[in-house]
Amino acid sequence: MRPFWLAVGFLTTFPTPPLGQVRPEEMRAATAFYPAAGYLIGAVLALVAWLTAGLPEGLRGGILLAAWLAATGMLHLDGLLDAADALLSSKPPAERLRLLADVHIGSFAFGVGFVVLLLKWQALATGPSPWLLLALPAVARFAVLLPMSLFPAAKAEGLGARSRQGRWPLALLLALPALLAFPWVALATVVGMLLLARWAAGRLGGGLSGDVYGALVELGELLGLLVYWVL
Repeated sequence: MRPFWLAVGFLTTFPTPPLGQVRPEEMRAATAFYPAAGYLIGAVLALVAWLTAGLPEGLRGGILLAAWLAATGMLHLDGLLDAADALLSSKPPAERLRLLADVHIGSFAFGVGFVVLLLKWQALATGPSPWLLLALPAVARFAVLLPMSLFPAAKAEGLGARSRQGRWPLALLLALPALLAFPWVALATVVGMLLLARWAAGRLGGGLSGDVYGALVELGELLGLLVYWVL
C-alpha cells in the first residue's frame, strides 16, 4: 500500500500513515495511483457540490474552488504560477529553467493565475455534474503521466524527475471508469495536456519539470470543465 499512500500524500492534503524515507523507485510506482488520488479529490468536490446545492451560483462556485485548492494544497496552482513566469519569458531555455526555481511571482504568474482561477470559478458556478467533479481530477492525473513518459526531465533532480517512466498501464485501468463516463471531456483533456506539454518542452529545451506537470494538471482540469460546459 505504500505506493498508494505516497500518491495520496504527494498529490493531496489528506492524512496518510508515516512513510519514512522514500526511494526513487517508489515514486515511480506511486504514479500508478495518481488517478486514485484524483478520485479522492473528486469525492470531496462531489460532496461539496451536493452540500451547497441551492446556494447562489457564484457563492457555490467559490466554495467549490476553495475546496479544490484545499484538497490539493495548491500544489498544481503553484506549478502553474512558476511555469507561467518561465514559459512565457522571452529569455533562452537555460534561463527559463532557472526561472522555474524562482519562488518570486512575476507578472506572467499573476496574470495567468488570475485568469485560470477566474475561469475555473465561473465554470464551477454553472453547476457541473457531481459525477464530472468526481471523474475529472482522476482524468487529469492520468493524463499527466503521458507527457511524463514522452518527454525527458528538464532537471535531473526533483520529484518530477523521480516520477518519470511511471506505471501508466495500471493508472489507465484505474482511470478507465472516469474516461468512459465522460469520453469527450477526457479526450479533450488528454489531447490538450499533450499539446501544452509539447509547447512547454520546446520552451525549455526539450524537457519538462515538476512545475510544468502541475501546470498541465491545473490547465487540464480547467479545459475539462470548459468542454463539459460547451457540450
